[in-house]
Amino acid sequence: MVHATVSEFWFVLEGEGEIWRRDRTEERITPLRPGVSIDIPIGTAFQYRNVGDQPLTFICVTMPPWPGDHEATHLEGAWAPTV
Repeated sequence: MVHATVSEFWFVLEGEGEIWRRDRTEERITPLRPGVSIDIPIGTAFQYRNVGDQPLTFICVTMPPWPGDHEATHLEGAWAPTV
């Protein structure tokens, strides 16, 4: 997925996961655990997944506010979707 006009900021509350992000200069996978904060700047491709036994729970803030379904474009990511 990639966003056209918003940045996202996440704070992980519970669970364990991974997030893959790719921008113009790098591609990386970051572990998601309680207390971890990450950002997803405008134009960054990303995909995330749960790798633990409990739900992955996080707070997500978009700036500016989410404009609607037209904001996100689906792309191929690092992993095959399971849902």
